[in-house]
Amino acid sequence: MRAGWRRRLPRPSLEALHLRLSRPDTLFWPALLGLLTGLAAGAVIVGFRLVVEGAQALMLPGHGENYEALSAWVRLLLPIGGALLIGLLFWRLARDSPVLGVARVLERMEYHQGHMHARGLVLQFIGAALAIVSGHSVGREGPNIHLGAASGSLIGQRLSLPNSSIRNMVACGTAAGISASFNTPLAGVIFALEVLALEYRPASFIPIILAAVSANAVSVAVFGSAPTLQIPPLALSSLGALAPVLLLGLFVGALSAAYILLVERIAALGKGVGLLRRILIAGALAGLAGALVPEVMGLGYDTLQQLLRQPLAWGFLAVLLLAKLLATSVGVGLGIPGGSIGPALFMGAVAGNLVAVSTVAVTGAEGVDAGFYALLGMGAMMGASLQAPLAALTAIVELTHSPGLVMPAMLAIILAGLTCKELFGKDSLFLTALRANGLDYRAHPVVDLLRRSSVGGVMNTRFVRSGPRLSRGEAERLLADEPEWVIVERDGVPGALMPGKAVASHLARTPEAEQLDLLEIPAERLELAPVHLQATLQEAMDRLQQQGAEALYVQRMTAPGIQRIYGVLTRERIESAYRYTGRRG
Repeated sequence: MRAGWRRRLPRPSLEALHLRLSRPDTLFWPALLGLLTGLAAGAVIVGFRLVVEGAQALMLPGHGENYEALSAWVRLLLPIGGALLIGLLFWRLARDSPVLGVARVLERMEYHQGHMHARGLVLQFIGAALAIVSGHSVGREGPNIHLGAASGSLIGQRLSLPNSSIRNMVACGTAAGISASFNTPLAGVIFALEVLALEYRPASFIPIILAAVSANAVSVAVFGSAPTLQIPPLALSSLGALAPVLLLGLFVGALSAAYILLVERIAALGKGVGLLRRILIAGALAGLAGALVPEVMGLGYDTLQQLLRQPLAWGFLAVLLLAKLLATSVGVGLGIPGGSIGPALFMGAVAGNLVAVSTVAVTGAEGVDAGFYALLGMGAMMGASLQAPLAALTAIVELTHSPGLVMPAMLAIILAGLTCKELFGKDSLFLTALRANGLDYRAHPVVDLLRRSSVGGVMNTRFVRSGPRLSRGEAERLLADEPEWVIVERDGVPGALMPGKAVASHLARTPEAEQLDLLEIPAERLELAPVHLQATLQEAMDRLQQQGAEALYVQRMTAPGIQRIYGVLTRERIESAYRYTGRRG
């Protein structure tokens, strides 16, 4: 496939694209790639949703999520059967860690410059579809994010784009995943910037905006523009309604901490268990939960609609919350390839409805809108468990088209986030999933600056190449264009870098010399190591450390066995570049 793309794109134009994308100030091409990523991600996500909803429509009576109509025995056995298929799929195809979803996107960004595999996309597509259809308590949002991010990454890799551009395309795919999931393009943009710790600057968010919009357009073209959740406009009725909001924020913050703790503990317990056994245990426990409380099965959007429209019995709410918490924690912790965002929204809605019902029971107040508190609970649970408060707030406003919710939603989300993070000391679910697999993701300002820039945008192109021994005439011709650097080759391989001025100075001092050896004349010489044109400045710094080199030459293979050198890069030039970028940003 890569060869086919390169036949369509002439080599000079492809190289020009690579070099333009390497420049930190370029905007048109990243924007175009963001649009392309959004369209591709939207198509993949629409395909995923059609597969899931088509299978549910064939299997479930009445409507797509009517697991309640199935007998208890079927609800028990269905998740086990799905787990068996998932386990066999992963046992056959998952060569490395089977972590998928948002945690996988973070891991590939942190350790692999955003490079994702087609195999992972296939595993996520089929595995998540099996999990949702068979009634596991997982969401589709995490899989959609993975599918969108992988789509962007694979396009960037097919075009052999700089790694900084591939990282941007992963961010575009992440935004596309949220946008196409909920019909919330702005929340998708904010989620990508917030969760991936990206910089708020035009070069970052314009491509991401285009990706979110284009993915949303693809989804709307197929499924229509109706919101995912049919919710009447809501607003704060009076300042007195803020007291339950405070209670809700504290309650959801503690609930989020319990959710994260359970996922963490279950993942730790399952670490010593084989993959197939672990998945089957998750299936058996999901089946037991579904047999007892069928509302926890699948995405649960039908039950979510009830929670947003009317108060339910507090006993049922308490059982539903406990069952959803346990079923989801087991599924996510033991590696079922589904999302954790949807279940978090579900639990938040249950918590909000429970607070509304409790408020009526304790105070005897009338006119308490259960949907209002359920919606605030959704935002608070999403913000606290994912540590993404702004994305949660934006999602709530976009879902309801109710700007009157902003103030109480801000209060509930921030209070829940502080409770979860500061009182209970819990990081986001995504970081928890990474750490459970021995990985971590830490945003560092300097590293982020280096990752945003490509070596192609910083390298010095004023260089010449020469063997170590040459005549005076050859040296003078070599310096005719006043190059800044001379690459000295040993047996045809770049070995040292020296300033062009040093060679010129030696020629001026020794007018009688007819021959010179560039490795012997008095001059500064830097040991060289290669770096690929795709690399970011962070990879360049890592390369300098690993090779013990003092400078790099930037190269790319232009034909089998032929490497073209595009420029040279010193440590001082890298440091100057990120100092300049940091001040400008």
